[in-house]
Amino acid sequence: MESFSSKNLAMQAEKKLLSKMAGRSVAHLFIDETSSEVLDELYRVSKEYTQSRSQAQRVIKDLVKVAVKVAVLHRSGCFGPSELALAASFRQKLRQGAMTALSFGEVDFTFEAAVLTNLLTECRDILLALVQHHLTPKSHGRIRHVFDHFSDSGLLTALYGPDFTQHRGKICDGLRKLLDEGKL
Repeated sequence: MESFSSKNLAMQAEKKLLSKMAGRSVAHLFIDETSSEVLDELYRVSKEYTQSRSQAQRVIKDLVKVAVKVAVLHRSGCFGPSELALAASFRQKLRQGAMTALSFGEVDFTFEAAVLTNLLTECRDILLALVQHHLTPKSHGRIRHVFDHFSDSGLLTALYGPDFTQHRGKICDGLRKLLDEGKL
């Protein structure tokens, strides 16, 4: 018997189409305004830190592609009970990371790069386990790229240093708003 499924075919087409459209301008169609502002600020931080416009664009584009694909999988009901538990764990860990980042931004002399690096690494590992059977190795590479980039202790140290105060403030404002609205 042939294992054809129009539902699977439609979901593959949707993921493919959305991955092709994952530029910064199109991201605004799929991501709320506050999240978009945070992503734009993360782009600026990455661009200044790496001194590479293309590298900063690549990491944000990868982030958007992964977020859209995971949202499509979740909306389509592709996750089983154990994967939904992983999704809840990922959300809780991401929320913890956001609150930690806020705390470091608001209380002087409390920043520790290792703490944020560990939280982001745990988020990466949980997300990889969540999508292990649903996304391609190329998408797994995108997840590693995004989390490895933002968990780099040099980037984090620069972000919490004096040169990135304005960017950090805008990121913290966005994270606070996302937390308050229950979107993170």
